[in-house]
Amino acid sequence: MKNIEAFYPLSPLQQGMLFETLRSPEAEVYFEQLIYTLHGEFNTSAFERAWQRVLSRHACLRTTFMWEGLKEPIQLVHQRVKLPIEMLNWCGLSPDEQEQSLQDYLQADRMKGFDISQAPLMRLAVIQVAEDGYHLVWSHHHLLLDGWSVPLVWRDVFDFYEAFCRGEDLHLGPSRPYRDYIVWLRQQDLSRAEAFWRDALRGFMAPTPLGVDRSSGVAAGHNEQQFSLSLGTTSALQSFARQHQLTINTLAQGVWAILLSRYSGEEDVVFGATVSGRPAELTGIESMVGLFINTLPVRAQVSPGETALAWLKALQEQQIHARQYEFSPLFEIQGWSQVPRGSSLFESLLVFENYPTGGPGQESGVDLKVRDVRFFEHTNYPLTVVAGLAGQVMLRILYDRSRFDAATIRRMAGHLESLLVAIVADPHQTLAELPILSEAERYQVL
Repeated sequence: MKNIEAFYPLSPLQQGMLFETLRSPEAEVYFEQLIYTLHGEFNTSAFERAWQRVLSRHACLRTTFMWEGLKEPIQLVHQRVKLPIEMLNWCGLSPDEQEQSLQDYLQADRMKGFDISQAPLMRLAVIQVAEDGYHLVWSHHHLLLDGWSVPLVWRDVFDFYEAFCRGEDLHLGPSRPYRDYIVWLRQQDLSRAEAFWRDALRGFMAPTPLGVDRSSGVAAGHNEQQFSLSLGTTSALQSFARQHQLTINTLAQGVWAILLSRYSGEEDVVFGATVSGRPAELTGIESMVGLFINTLPVRAQVSPGETALAWLKALQEQQIHARQYEFSPLFEIQGWSQVPRGSSLFESLLVFENYPTGGPGQESGVDLKVRDVRFFEHTNYPLTVVAGLAGQVMLRILYDRSRFDAATIRRMAGHLESLLVAIVADPHQTLAELPILSEAERYQVL
């Protein structure tokens, strides 16, 4: 095939995404859009050259997908791909007009989507809004890469950009190709994974109800709300986690399990969690760019009489043990469980973002710095809680607005914070004793 460097099968997660993309091509579910606000001197030529070199370095950024007439879909790596970069100048518009134009542009960009059989499955726009102010819009299909990969791509872009701005060249060898991960995946023993997941999910018969959702006449679609814990609360959480050798991820999973149990009235709950999916035994895996993440069920027995600390430690041990089966395809796990085919194993997803630091222009020697980052994404689940640590604990809750209203989501964030604060204050309370009401709600009750 002309201009084809390699072809190989899809990972199970890619297969699932491909199926969903083909089933609902108009949906924006795997359309990723990142919007950066940049300040400083912008060198267009160096920027374009930098991106082309990064595409040369990472095979997955030159990948498309083929399925028609094939028994199994494949991904094709193209030798050469030209990345479209649109240059726009909105300096003549007022700040309000610029913001409206940006929203219109982002919406139109999402509507355009991607033809996943045509390279590249990404594009860029650089929008000048002041003499030294720019919006940078990077859109790509999730089939190519995960959130962990985004800062890795940016690090390379700005390493090249910095060199080109100085009139120098930079030689970074090709990164380890994604196909090595596909080969590794195919060598894994699925029968051991099956035995583990059958045992882990034995006796669980139906997805945990969310308890606070309701059907309404509101049109389908997703909304998002963002919350952050104070620096003081974040610091107390980090000290608590260090003292008791717990991860912030374990705390997030723990309070989500407790809240699900309170909302549903069930002690045995299951939710989904996103794992990095990067196998430690693959040398160089931490700097590979591609789609490695996986979504797996987390089952938690929320025993009212157990103390919070002992329960959290047991939950963490359970997750450490499950790590060796992170490669397991979710659709297989679904089949190994006793939840009927056609029903989802879970309705809520918890994502803990613990990505490598760094992004465009951070700690670089060029006069171009990031002032703000926004992004657009949504998932297939009615409720997704995204937790992350960036100076403070940040929470984003993505929700199906036909099932949740904004006030319910605000209360939910308050309940999560109340649980975290209560556990840190006294980890020897039983799970039943932990309060979930926020201060405002307690005041209303009184």
